[in-house]
Amino acid sequence: MIDIGVTKLAIIGAIALLVIGPEKLPSVAKTAGTLLGRARRYVADVKAEVNRSMELDELKKVKETVENAARDVEHSIQTSAADFEKNWAETTGIATEASSAETYTRVPEYKHPRKKWRLKQGATPRWYKVRSGIRTNALSGAARVAHFRPTRSN
Repeated sequence: MIDIGVTKLAIIGAIALLVIGPEKLPSVAKTAGTLLGRARRYVADVKAEVNRSMELDELKKVKETVENAARDVEHSIQTSAADFEKNWAETTGIATEASSAETYTRVPEYKHPRKKWRLKQGATPRWYKVRSGIRTNALSGAARVAHFRPTRSN
């Protein structure tokens, strides 16, 4: 790293004062400060991007290991299920040549008994709403104004 002390900064400042002049030195110092700040932000952004890419690589490795473990578990479950079906077929006397899809009957798809089952039903009974004075029908703004408009007396 560059070793710059207070004495070296003072010498650089004195030379800059002589070369640039006292009128332009504040604007040059301000410009140099803004450029230095941009450079630092740029370096910080590059460092953050490198860190993100390293973390992304690590996450990809973790994802691959998890996927491999899931494949291994799925394979072991499939083999154990095949062994179970084979043993089940042997004990129950079902022919082993028939596939599992052919031995089972097709179950019809579930259909809800009510026609308008998506329609929201309220939990409060209608008789209670009428008795307690709760509105059951919502009015639009224009209908509400027309309903509650005072009558004119001529």
